[in-house]
Amino acid sequence: MILNDIRRFSTSAYPEELRQSAWSEVLARLLLANEPAPRGQPALNGHLSGHISACSSAFDSVFAQLASSPQVLLPLADGAHGHARGKHAGTVLVLALQAGHGTLTDTQQADASPVGIHAGDIMLLDPAQAWRIELHTDFRAMLVKLESASFVLRLVRTGAQELNRISTRVGVGAVCLGLIQSVADELAYIGRDELPPIEATLIELLVTCLSHRSQDAQERAEPEDTNPDTTSVQLAHLRRVCRTLESRLGDAELQIDDIARLEGLSTRYIQKLFKAGATSFTEYLKSRRLERCRLDLGNPALAHFSISELCYRWGFSDAANFSRAFSARFGQSPKAYRAAPPKDIEEQLRRGRPAQTAGPVAPPVDRSAPAGDDTRRQFQNLLSDHARYAIALALSPKRATPTSHDAQHPHHPPTDEHQPPPGHYYLPVSAKTVHWGYFSRSIKPVLTVHSGDIVTIETLTQHATDDCERMIAGDPGAESVFHWTADKKAVDRRGAGPMDASIYGRGAGEGFGVHICTGPVYVQGAEPGDVLEVRILDIQPRPSRHPEHEGRLYGSNAAAWWGFQYNDLLTEPKKREVITVYEIHHGHAHPHAKAVYNYRWTPQTDPFGIRHDTIDYPGVPVDHATIDKQFGVLEKAVVPVRPHFGVLAVAPREKGMVDSIPPSYFGGNLDNWRATKGARLFLPVAVDGALFSVGDPHASQGDAEACGTAIECSLTGVFQLVLHKKAALADSFLSELDYPFLDTPDEWVLQGLSYPDYLAELGPHAQTQVYKKSSLEAAMRDAFHKARHFLMKAHQLSEDEAISLISVAVDFGITQVVDGNLGVHAVIRKAVFPDHSGELTPGAG
Repeated sequence: MILNDIRRFSTSAYPEELRQSAWSEVLARLLLANEPAPRGQPALNGHLSGHISACSSAFDSVFAQLASSPQVLLPLADGAHGHARGKHAGTVLVLALQAGHGTLTDTQQADASPVGIHAGDIMLLDPAQAWRIELHTDFRAMLVKLESASFVLRLVRTGAQELNRISTRVGVGAVCLGLIQSVADELAYIGRDELPPIEATLIELLVTCLSHRSQDAQERAEPEDTNPDTTSVQLAHLRRVCRTLESRLGDAELQIDDIARLEGLSTRYIQKLFKAGATSFTEYLKSRRLERCRLDLGNPALAHFSISELCYRWGFSDAANFSRAFSARFGQSPKAYRAAPPKDIEEQLRRGRPAQTAGPVAPPVDRSAPAGDDTRRQFQNLLSDHARYAIALALSPKRATPTSHDAQHPHHPPTDEHQPPPGHYYLPVSAKTVHWGYFSRSIKPVLTVHSGDIVTIETLTQHATDDCERMIAGDPGAESVFHWTADKKAVDRRGAGPMDASIYGRGAGEGFGVHICTGPVYVQGAEPGDVLEVRILDIQPRPSRHPEHEGRLYGSNAAAWWGFQYNDLLTEPKKREVITVYEIHHGHAHPHAKAVYNYRWTPQTDPFGIRHDTIDYPGVPVDHATIDKQFGVLEKAVVPVRPHFGVLAVAPREKGMVDSIPPSYFGGNLDNWRATKGARLFLPVAVDGALFSVGDPHASQGDAEACGTAIECSLTGVFQLVLHKKAALADSFLSELDYPFLDTPDEWVLQGLSYPDYLAELGPHAQTQVYKKSSLEAAMRDAFHKARHFLMKAHQLSEDEAISLISVAVDFGITQVVDGNLGVHAVIRKAVFPDHSGELTPGAG
């Protein structure tokens, strides 16, 4: 293969047994070999995961964006994959690590010690020398294979590996890193003939950096050694250290050395930072863990956890020591505190914008410092403020109360007589049980179940505010979620954007994600590498509660600015958004929807006084005095109803919040109407507990969802959550599952996406880039790869057999063109394999 001809490569396109060889072949084009990582975090499902986007220049240099699971990178051995070192005598490899961390070792020197490398570091490597890069975590990097760079190569060979690691904090090194990052962001749009001037500029910058490497080495000295009086710099370092520490409180083995390595600081310097705040690293770590335990003990959502489980959850390794420390800190035992939590616990559990009330207990500080010691006070205030902020983010919603076990429930499938009957839980929708517009592995679960349990889950459409009278008024759950006045907004965050709306000013979360998701539900025993089977047992609509529309069913369709039609309209006004409200006739022999009226969107002002000229923020109540309703629309049309859920998701493995709009490996906004009653969706588990959420309910949708939305209609679903452990799936199709797979009574549906794992492939700006770079061609290619893999793995076909069958018997369709990460699905009718049982778990036909 020629690297430039495959501008994108992903191991997900290959069966598990072929992934390593395909990955090695592509790395060889970059003069790299690889080995499994000796330690570190495993990839999703424990399989090798790798993505490369690359482009060659007219001078045969290669610019490549890599994203992969932990591994070891080595120079390619002479003769491997046809490689001859003489052909690349003037080649230099430039590796800019964008995410992850590891070590670099000069293996030519027997006594060489590994050098830590972190995100933001640039390393210059001679492919003819011996070195070893161990990447301990999932990583993302830009690799440039510079040909005809002999002068740079001479500079590289005169220095040790430590000196060939360029400082990028300031000066030319920072400019160099910025250039490489810019090339990475625009790689898909840069042509072969456009790269030479970029290549020349990069070489000049590298020469400048290497010419001053001794100075760069000095810049890596500890900040206190060079600028002892820069209090603002030290406070910034302390904030970073606190954030890193907070994210790792659950690690019982956490030491100051770990934080030092992650932040690129010395342990001595970190100790001085905490000493300046009149505490110590050890004392601050213990206080943060105690505070997290205190919050969990007072949280009814976690009442099913024992005190020991909660203390282990936050890094305490001994329950007795925890109890003594808790009693000394808070004046009562953990058991007594749990029995009588503070009266304001309900306020603590409120989602959204934190109330301006007294925060949690701050870490202990030494109050003996002189009153005039402003510097010490600044450090103490930072530690106290960080503790309050961390607790505000950690507050979790309440768990729904399960109903009694009912083995005779009509939706219970048969169970083994030796197994207890499944539990049946009911999860009502409210401001306490939803997250709006984002997914995150950090959202605290609202319910915990076991594998096989059944959960009835209420969901709301975010478009209910298009007609509040028909779809919200009188409905306590809907009113709880959508409540918004000039003084209070029940669910403040709507999207994964900043809470202060500092980008566009739309509102908290900025509408970077729009779906109201009920959950998440924690599945006991679920671990990364397992597969969660979501059985959709039933779907029921949510009737209107308004006196004038009592019992009738309504939904809304928005032909919006993100729709396929928006820039291709025939009549004036050209750029317009139109809302059509439908009534759903559910009880008929042939359930259907009929349009009631439509109206063009007019600028709306939300209760906080923000004007919305377009549908740019979810849940803005439409003032019907400002619109012109057109009745009698679509009089001849009867829309068959096929209710389904657009969003079915487990939590992503990535840190932080993820926009709910683009679908990905964790499911999410799939918008496939086949996810309906009787279907089973299989999702790869990426985090402990799986954290299942559901939302975006639809009464009906066509393939492509062309105008932007379906008939958005609040629904209630009955789901059975079945966990398949990784070990039990060995050698089955599901053992390699790293994408959502839909199994209906009559079909298998393989979901292709432009970027099957866009967060890994597109890097830190993925949630922006996916909207710009997606294409139907890429989605079709992914659907083809998945269909081929499914036929080869699940049905033991050869590649030639699979390709022929794909062409004559597999139907490809456009799932959606409006969700950023465009979708194409492949439908394989089960009738094609009449002797197959339809089951895909081990031991099945």
